Amino acid sequence: MIKFSESHISVGKMFSTAPHILWDLITDTTQWPRWGPTVKAVRCSQRHIGKDSRGQVLTAVGVWLPFVITDFEPECFWSWKVASIRATGHRLEPVDKGGAILWFEVPMIAFAYLAICQMALKRIADCVADSIN
Repeated sequence: MIKFSESHISVGKMFSTAPHILWDLITDTTQWPRWGPTVKAVRCSQRHIGKDSRGQVLTAVGVWLPFVITDFEPECFWSWKVASIRATGHRLEPVDKGGAILWFEVPMIAFAYLAICQMALKRIADCVADSIN
């Protein structure tokens, strides 16, 4: 699924998983390397992020970059800046019957990054499947 707004473009995937399980996965910094194709490791004083959480991510190319969580609405949305650059937003949209759509939002100028976001959604689906089995 893809949707557009004035400022960003989003790619999403429907999950039958309870929204709080998805939220826990995407806000748990120890899990980011499991599902984030560009994140190899994370340094953060908090396991679960919140507004203004700060840390560093080790990128796929082996460079540590600082991050800060810029927006945070519990069990709904978070976004961040990496190396002072606005990066992805992560939106959880609950649906009937207990599932949710997980959306990754990127600025229009970074539309090519949607391919990475689609990989992340696939990896999240794999993480959820692994936790069930």
